[in-house]
Amino acid sequence: MMPQWTSDDEGSLSDFSTKRALNQVEAISKQPHFVGSANHEVVANYLVKELTKLGLETSIQEGYTLSDWGNLVQSKNILARIKGTSNAKALLLLSHYDSAPHSYSPGASDAGSGVATILESVRAFLYNKTPHKNDIIILFSDAEELGLNGAALFVTQHQWAKEIGLVLNFEARGSSGPSYMLMETNKGNAGLVKEFASAKATFPVSNSLMYSIYKMLPNDTDLTVFREQGNIQGYNFAFIDDHFNYHTSQDDIHHLNKNTLAHQGSYLMPLLNYFSNTDLNTTKASEDYVYFTIPYTFISYPFSWVLPMVIIALALFIFLLFLGKAKRILSFREIGKGFIPLLGSLFAAGLITLFGWKGLLMAYPQYNDLLNGFTYNGHAYIAAFVLLSVAISMVFYHLLSERKVTINHYAAPLFLWIIINGILAFVLPGAGFLIIPVYFGLLIFGLFIVTQKSNKTLNLLLSIPALMIIATFIQMFPIGLGLKVLFGSAILTVLTFGLLLPVFGAFAKKGIWSILLLLLSIGFFAKAHSESGYEAGKAKSNSLLYIYNADTDQASWATYDTNLDSWTKGYLGENPKNATNLNEIPLFSKYNSGFTYAANAPKKYLQKPSIEFLEDRIVGNQRYLKIKISPNRNVNRYDIFANEKMALHNFKANGVTTLGKKNSLYQRKGKKILSYYVVGNAPLEMQFSMNVSTVLDMELLESSFDLLSNPLFEITKRENWMMPTPFVLNDAVVIRQKIKVSPVVVNTLDAAVTHPVVKDSLTVAKDSLKVN
Repeated sequence: MMPQWTSDDEGSLSDFSTKRALNQVEAISKQPHFVGSANHEVVANYLVKELTKLGLETSIQEGYTLSDWGNLVQSKNILARIKGTSNAKALLLLSHYDSAPHSYSPGASDAGSGVATILESVRAFLYNKTPHKNDIIILFSDAEELGLNGAALFVTQHQWAKEIGLVLNFEARGSSGPSYMLMETNKGNAGLVKEFASAKATFPVSNSLMYSIYKMLPNDTDLTVFREQGNIQGYNFAFIDDHFNYHTSQDDIHHLNKNTLAHQGSYLMPLLNYFSNTDLNTTKASEDYVYFTIPYTFISYPFSWVLPMVIIALALFIFLLFLGKAKRILSFREIGKGFIPLLGSLFAAGLITLFGWKGLLMAYPQYNDLLNGFTYNGHAYIAAFVLLSVAISMVFYHLLSERKVTINHYAAPLFLWIIINGILAFVLPGAGFLIIPVYFGLLIFGLFIVTQKSNKTLNLLLSIPALMIIATFIQMFPIGLGLKVLFGSAILTVLTFGLLLPVFGAFAKKGIWSILLLLLSIGFFAKAHSESGYEAGKAKSNSLLYIYNADTDQASWATYDTNLDSWTKGYLGENPKNATNLNEIPLFSKYNSGFTYAANAPKKYLQKPSIEFLEDRIVGNQRYLKIKISPNRNVNRYDIFANEKMALHNFKANGVTTLGKKNSLYQRKGKKILSYYVVGNAPLEMQFSMNVSTVLDMELLESSFDLLSNPLFEITKRENWMMPTPFVLNDAVVIRQKIKVSPVVVNTLDAAVTHPVVKDSLTVAKDSLKVN
């Protein structure tokens, strides 16, 4: 599925070198470089220099965007262009260079690996002087982690956006494992499927089930913005294993799997050569295709084949039933009995795994510390429950099925798989390839009926497609969706066992095998137990904030943690109070995390922001307001909230409106107005109108991400087995304050904020980031 060995040598200059790409990752991920941090500018300047070293003319695009998530930021995109020989549509190579805020993430995998993949592939491409017709645009986007703002800035405001025919986007949601290809298109995927197959990537890993599910879910990669805002389609390439490192301080060069990085390069090199020379209009289509991969092979066919394939399989199954009955090989009574061990195995394995995992969460409460739901010992639990599910299946078939009636009992899983595929044909046609292992099962079924003999070797060979196509999902689902879906893996294991019944049914001593499998399962449970603690590199996440309420003149410590440790107890105490009142203002978090505990904290002298009303006038039944909020300390973020009854119209923040704005009413969810990520301590200016009878009821949170380094506090450093909790506002000094009406003042806001413009510059600032 992916490269299994990677050389430690740099290799030929004409080839993609994982070693050289790793050097780039190391340079990019030396320090956290979230938007607004000092190192963010250092990394940006480094990337400009690297592109310049390749002989490319580099430009910078800067400007504000307000995403439909309500996130406002000034992004800084880095661009370069390689001219082709024609005036056709351009190919865009895309990855973001900002790292995740709040959790001190160095951003090695997400997405330093993507940036490095592009730099090294372009270097090899230019070294080989590869002839190409299409222009190649390189975009290292900014502020992806905050709301895809950099991509939005490019798509909506850069003149090159209209010239793009296809995007190749490189991302990460983990730090290891194969890189999966996911398509993004507003119409059909047939053109993308055909062209991807023609590009002949060495290790393709993808399937249309992932594509169908992806289209149903809210997506959040930079490529999504290209599709939604620019009707530009493309491919995502992302790896998801070791998801526990995602957005954490462990997303560093030491946790990035070099074979995974090599896999990214194995995609881009052939795709860059191919798509830089092909007509990119051929990727557009209205029809959808089913597709899937087996090692070194990419297979596809139209969605329109899915239902006929199911119908043919059902007809063939019925024909074989009656043929077997006529030849007195099959008995409908024995066929009916075959459903008992199958359904028994399904229910037993599914329920034992479902409640078994719930029990483990109670026995090991620390597993709840990792918000993504995949524990450090997650792979051991996958193996344990899969082996347990096979053992359960063995027990049921040992007790309720005999070797001489195996072929009769094989009818039950075949029929169930055909029914499942029939449902999928209407509900999730992208999963249509799951009928293919059924055809191989029908071949085993038919050969026995015709020959009245069972060939063990042939049965094993014909069972390989089931293992290659279905078994991969047993591991992929809990990795991608969390261990809470382990019961789904257990059910899929039993269903796969059913398709392999001609192989397993031939086992003479299923009882002994079930005991051996149970012992193996217990072994993996023991392994998981031995790895259930925390250590350096497999750290416990924890959180702490200092919140000062300027209106009540009270301060408190707060955390999102459910399991307090020695570090958080040092500030919250042994018996902290419930933090329900702090959740009145719902801060956004990926997993809807709220504050759990709070404790009184000493008051510190914090300079509150200045709140000025630049405009407050009434025209007819509308009140027009312009509010400027300026920091008086170094800050990183503002969160603005308002009473849900306040209907805001013609809303602007720092001169920009929401992307995709459809009417004058500002669309928001709940109390949140916006989250403004501050660059250079620039103030926030909001302009809007509302009904004159509406009461102004707004509140702000001003946050600096410096709790551990702020000289006003003496915060103990975390132990090496701890790390900041990701996906939440963390390690922050927060001021909470009502926005109260005050007399109008003269507008002193800097012109760069009131009239934001897109800047294009070839100037490169000095920095100290170097690569040996």
